[in-house]
Amino acid sequence: MKRRTLVGGIAAAAAAAAPGTTGPRRIGMGDVDRLQQRFAEIIASDHRYGGQRGIEQRAAALADEALNLQRAGSATQRVRSNLYACAASFRSSAMWAAIDGRRYADAQEYMREAQALAEMSGDQAIKFRIWSHAGAMYRHLGRPGDAFAANDVARNLHITRRDPMFASLGLARQAAIHGTAQDRTGTRRAFDQAQDAMLRADPDAYRPVWLLAFYDQAELDSLALSAYLALGDYPTAEFHAHRCLSTLRPHMRRSQALATTRLAHAQLGQGDLEAATATAMQVRGDAATQHARVSRMLQEFGAALHARAPHSSTAQTWTEHTRDAWKATA
Repeated sequence: MKRRTLVGGIAAAAAAAAPGTTGPRRIGMGDVDRLQQRFAEIIASDHRYGGQRGIEQRAAALADEALNLQRAGSATQRVRSNLYACAASFRSSAMWAAIDGRRYADAQEYMREAQALAEMSGDQAIKFRIWSHAGAMYRHLGRPGDAFAANDVARNLHITRRDPMFASLGLARQAAIHGTAQDRTGTRRAFDQAQDAMLRADPDAYRPVWLLAFYDQAELDSLALSAYLALGDYPTAEFHAHRCLSTLRPHMRRSQALATTRLAHAQLGQGDLEAATATAMQVRGDAATQHARVSRMLQEFGAALHARAPHSSTAQTWTEHTRDAWKATA
C-alpha cells in the first residue's frame, strides 16, 4: 500500500474529517489521553511480539486517526501539538515494527512521515525516538556512517542535556554502532559514558511511556552484547548476555529471545558447541519462527554450527530440534 511521505500528504490527512462525525466538535486533552492509552497498548504489543506486520498496521492506522482529529473540530494549540505528537509516536512505532521485521523500505517511509509530524509537534522526546530509531535502522542495514549521523541528531537534542537517561540511551546506541564499525575503543568509551549517564539519571523524573517500557540496565547490556558480538569479542559479549538476561523484565519477550540467541552465538564463537546449542534451544518457538531478526540469527547459528562440526551429535541435535520443536509454531 502506497503511503504519504511528504508534509503535504500529512496535511491532506489532517484535513480529512473523522469518520462518523456530523459536525465540528471540541477536541480536547481527553482525546489525546485516549490516543496515548492506545500508544501504550502498541508499546506493550511490541515488547511481547516485536516486528509483526499487524503491529505496524495498527500503529499506522492510529497515526491517521490522530491526524483526522485535527480537523474534526476546534482545539487549542496545545491540543493540536499533542495530536501531532501522538501521530508521530504512532508512526515511529510503525517504523520500529518495520525495522524489527526487517522491512527496511517500509521503515524508511514511516521515518520520513514521523520526522515531519514530530517537527510540527515540537516534542523533543518523540524527535529523539525517531532519530534514534533511524540510527538503529542504518546499523542493522550495515551502514554505520548513516547510523552515526542519525544517532547524532538524537544525541544533540537538548532533552539529552535535561535528562541523563536520554543521554545514556543515545550513547548506548552510539556504542552499538561503533561495534558495527569495528571500533573497539569507541565501543568501550561510549558504553562507559552510557553507564555513567544512567547512574546520574533521576529515577523519579517524568519520562515518556516508550522510554520507561524498555530502557534500563538490561537494555544497556543488550546493546553491549550486540556490539561486542559484532566485534568478535565473545567472552565480553557472553558476560553482557548473562547480565542482560538476569535483569530483563518479564514482559520483554522479544528482547529475551534476541539476547538468548546472541548468547548462543557468543558461546559458539568460543567453541563451546554443546552449551551454545542448549542455549539456542531455549528460544521460544514462536519467536524462532515468527520474529524476523531472531529467525535470521538462528539460521546463521545453525549454519555456523554445521560448518564447525558438520557430523557431530550436537549438530544433529540442533537439526532435529529445528525440524520438530518449531514445526508446530511455524
